[in-house]
Amino acid sequence: MEDRRPPEVPSRAAASGSSSLTAGEALAAMAAGELSGVELTRSCLDRIATLDPEIASVLAVFPDALKQAAASDRFRAAHPPRPLEGVPVLVKDNIAVTGLPTTAGSRALADSRPDDAALVTRLRAAGAVIVGKTNLSEWANFRSTASTSGWSALGGQTRNPHDPARTPSGSSSGSGAAIAAGLAPLAVGTETDGSIVSPAGICGVVGMKPTVGRVPGAGIVPISSAQDTAGPMTRSVADAALLLAVLAGSPLPDLTTATLRGARLALWTPAGLDADTAAVLERAVAAMADAGATITAVDVDAGELEADEWPALLAEFRSEIDAYLAAAPGAAVRSLAELVRFNLADPVELSLFGQEIFEQSLAAPPVTDDGYRDQRRRATAAARRIIDEALDGGVDAVVTISNQPAWRIDYAAGDRFEVSTSSPAAVAGYPTVTVPAGSAAGLPVGVSFLGTRDADDRLLGLAAAFEALAPPRA
Repeated sequence: MEDRRPPEVPSRAAASGSSSLTAGEALAAMAAGELSGVELTRSCLDRIATLDPEIASVLAVFPDALKQAAASDRFRAAHPPRPLEGVPVLVKDNIAVTGLPTTAGSRALADSRPDDAALVTRLRAAGAVIVGKTNLSEWANFRSTASTSGWSALGGQTRNPHDPARTPSGSSSGSGAAIAAGLAPLAVGTETDGSIVSPAGICGVVGMKPTVGRVPGAGIVPISSAQDTAGPMTRSVADAALLLAVLAGSPLPDLTTATLRGARLALWTPAGLDADTAAVLERAVAAMADAGATITAVDVDAGELEADEWPALLAEFRSEIDAYLAAAPGAAVRSLAELVRFNLADPVELSLFGQEIFEQSLAAPPVTDDGYRDQRRRATAAARRIIDEALDGGVDAVVTISNQPAWRIDYAAGDRFEVSTSSPAAVAGYPTVTVPAGSAAGLPVGVSFLGTRDADDRLLGLAAAFEALAPPRA
């Protein structure tokens, strides 16, 4: 198998420091007395100040981050450390954090300051230091079919650290780019369909989309509660498992004995892969087979999902965003209809692309409509059938490619998604984990493991075993 370590992150200035540690390494250093939470947090803040002007992944830095870290150091001195004691975390800016605006990248929410989301309460209880909010594709990429991932009216354009002329993908663009650039050990993203998996794969980091419902959704700007979930974006599978355990309030899985020996995997090779990307998947599968996995090819037709998924999402978004905006403190609008009018009058919001998804959503039927309910039932049932049939007979997971190489940012053309494998798990509400697997044209490509409902820990074990075949560069 090729060396699948990502290239060094280009930057305007060399920036080193303890912020480039994984969370596991940082926790070990703090336990040994070699590093303090304040030192680690200061290193992250310095690295953000040095590198992020080029990448634009961090939308806001928490002004009390060093105070949080100092409080964590005092706690460690007097008590057994909590799971994330002193570890800096970046949070996507559609997740509420007390003391900072929660904007989804929109100028309409620039002054909205809700209290901590449920998952942020869990992060704080675990001793994490919230260092800031990450930029995102505005409204989690649910505003325009011609959008450019990583752009928001408030945060501007997030760029891929491997090549700033290229996309970080989205919508968790800032979270993926920040981890790739070593700006913090941990970040939280969100996904409705591909918004963790795609930027993680394209930025060359680990991303975990959990089973929907495992992580509490309260306090997250919604698209659809049928598919929305927060999840980890990290530099290692072990870190993803640790962060997911905290976010979900569940036990930490033991990955120390993770193995591919005896695993049964179903290989999904999507159509349209370029030769270099296909070669990454082929080498990854060969390495898994050499490690003892049994791999059988399966046919997956995910194209059937969109006909029902898309109209269902439009109806769900209209209902859920209206409810969110009606209660959002400091919001400049109180409904989707008001948001559409706000954007039309704003000099920045529609400067690069429109809001046709918003307009389609306004025309969607209510969620009480029988036609909508049938569409959601059909979409969910079809997605679950796709995965469960592939897993029939004791197969542990579906393995497939996560992404194509990052394309050049082009506002006239918008995004250029040619490869997408996220929809079956996203629509089913099932888990996916993506791991760096190599490079095509010098840019990161990931491999995804898809499983059935609540197979999160099993997928993390398979991902950890694959990661161990050629560990990414620290």
